[in-house]
Amino acid sequence: MENIKRTELRELFREGDDQPIGSKVCVKGWVRTKRGNKNVSFISLNDGSCIHNLQIVADMSLFDEDLMKRISTGACLKAVGTLVASQGKGQSLEIQADEIEIYGEADPVTYPLQKKGHSLEFLRDIAHLRPRTNTFSAVFRIRHAMAYAIHKYFNDRGFYYWHSPLITASDCEGAGEMFQVTTLDMENPPRTEDGKVDYSKDFYGRHTSLTVSGQLEGELGAMSLGKIYTFGPTFRAENSNTPRHLSEFWMIEPEMAFYEIEDNMDLAENFIKYLVRYALVYCREDLEFLTQMYDNELLARLNFVVTHNFIRMTYTDAIAVLEKSHHKFEYPVHWGVDLQSEHERYLVEHYYKAPVILTDYPKEIKAFYMKQNDDGKTVRGMDVLFPVIGEIIGGSQREESIDKLLARMAEVGIDAKDMQWYLDTRRFGSAPHSGFGLGFERLLLFVTGMSNIRDVIPFPRYPKNANY
Repeated sequence: MENIKRTELRELFREGDDQPIGSKVCVKGWVRTKRGNKNVSFISLNDGSCIHNLQIVADMSLFDEDLMKRISTGACLKAVGTLVASQGKGQSLEIQADEIEIYGEADPVTYPLQKKGHSLEFLRDIAHLRPRTNTFSAVFRIRHAMAYAIHKYFNDRGFYYWHSPLITASDCEGAGEMFQVTTLDMENPPRTEDGKVDYSKDFYGRHTSLTVSGQLEGELGAMSLGKIYTFGPTFRAENSNTPRHLSEFWMIEPEMAFYEIEDNMDLAENFIKYLVRYALVYCREDLEFLTQMYDNELLARLNFVVTHNFIRMTYTDAIAVLEKSHHKFEYPVHWGVDLQSEHERYLVEHYYKAPVILTDYPKEIKAFYMKQNDDGKTVRGMDVLFPVIGEIIGGSQREESIDKLLARMAEVGIDAKDMQWYLDTRRFGSAPHSGFGLGFERLLLFVTGMSNIRDVIPFPRYPKNANY
């Protein structure tokens, strides 16, 4: 048999492709289903390149019976045959097979992904196999597209990709929920005279942790290169088993010199609209599948975001709206509280019916590095609020005054001597600057319509789970 180069399924199903009906093609992939009778077998094949399965039609008189018995759901195959227009429902093309080769079998008794539907909960327990399902192959193709779009957006606008460290001695948020990094003997660590662990004997000579944010180091980049962005994994040791939290997640954090809070809001709105618009254009078939199977309002919600101007309002005005709403919230609302998802969603989904950017938060509920307003009570923080998700972006104009920054650090209990490298950006050539953070998985929840954040990352990490 002639050697025919493999064609990916996405190429076969692409409109206007050069694969004419009647040509010989070679496809490779995994069996989704198999059905038929003693005369003909219909094998549904998917190679992960697109949402579409390709039907392989095998005339049983042309193939060894034992070979065909070994083909079952999950098996990996090579099929060569003639590309024809399909006569059946559900597909436009099929292959009339001349040759079938089995690369790897899948025992139908033990292979967990059978034709019947599986719950998302069940699939989380077999995260190493779930990308073979239509749902998760669609989600992870969208994840790739969004990662590419992020890099493209910033590159096209003159930003520089900045690699902030994963191991750090600073806690950006002051939350203290960080994973410790150490090479010390945990059963017998060295001790100081007062009995405490002697971290001077550790690998880095001090107490270090996995980063919760690359922002502080990102600010250093912005104060030299002008505009940078980080995009990498971050870690939070928060004992939270919810559909909205992971202990290992990815963050996008741009930092820009000479950006005031208004510039920051403009960038955040433009950025998030660009990403959603990119998904609508380049992930259309996967989004249509997810809309059909999981969230029939998904496409409408994505279009809603890109077609509406974001409402901008202060935290104080938002509190007034919420207090006057007479809506029964689970968490009470008053000036000074940190808004919950239910409050944020009310503003977006019920009151304004548009995405909202909130600004000027009470300083007590925001991080030390945010620029203080003249009122002495609020800071130039900003949060972007979306339907269903609530807060999707958090950012601020950063405090450029070293005196105000030192005073605020003292207020919240951050030791300035450990932050001299950060304070040098205020000592030497300080400038107005701003930035924000977008949780990548939070973005993917919105774009895919999935309801659990563990379903938008290949191998989720959360309390009591570090499998795979």
